[in-house]
Amino acid sequence: MVVHSVEVMHGGDATTGEVMARLYRDGRLDAESRVPARFPVEGGVIEVRTSEAGMRRCAFVADDGSEQQLVPDPASAEGRRMRFAREHPGASRLIGAVSILVLLIGVGVNLLQIAEPISQIPPIADTLGTFESPVNLPLWLNISLGVAAAVGATERALRMRYHWLLDSGAGT
Repeated sequence: MVVHSVEVMHGGDATTGEVMARLYRDGRLDAESRVPARFPVEGGVIEVRTSEAGMRRCAFVADDGSEQQLVPDPASAEGRRMRFAREHPGASRLIGAVSILVLLIGVGVNLLQIAEPISQIPPIADTLGTFESPVNLPLWLNISLGVAAAVGATERALRMRYHWLLDSGAGT
C-alpha cells in the first residue's frame, strides 16, 4: 500500500514567497507545485488549494469523479483541530457557529461602512444618490471586529471548511 502525504508551507517559500505544495510518496518527496496544485497519483489526482487563512481544499479525486478529503497529519494545526472536534463535539460545534456568526457580522458591517464613501463618488451619487450607513463604529471596534473575523476565518481554515461568501479572501 502506498501512502501519500501533502505538505503546504502557508508562509510561502523563503526565497520566492510562493506558497508551495509538496507531495510525498511513502515519506519521499515525489512532486512539488505552486498552489493550486493537482498531483496525478494512481487512481486519480490529489488537489490542493489554500485560502488566506490556511487550507481550502486537500482531497483525492478518483478517476470516476468521487472525492475524499484527505486526513490531516495529527501533529498539524488542522489535525489538532480535527482531534478537538472528535473529543469535544459540542464545544467544536459552538466554536464553529461563533466563527460563522463573527464572519457574517464582519461582512455585513464592512459592506455597510464601505457603501457610504462609495456612494459619495460623484458619478455614483448623481446616478443612484448617496447612502448614509446606519453603522459607524469606532476605530477600536473596527479593529476588534477585524481580528475576530481573522480568528473565525482561521478556525474555518483549520476545519478545512470553505464558503465563497464567508472565506472569499484571494485564496489560491
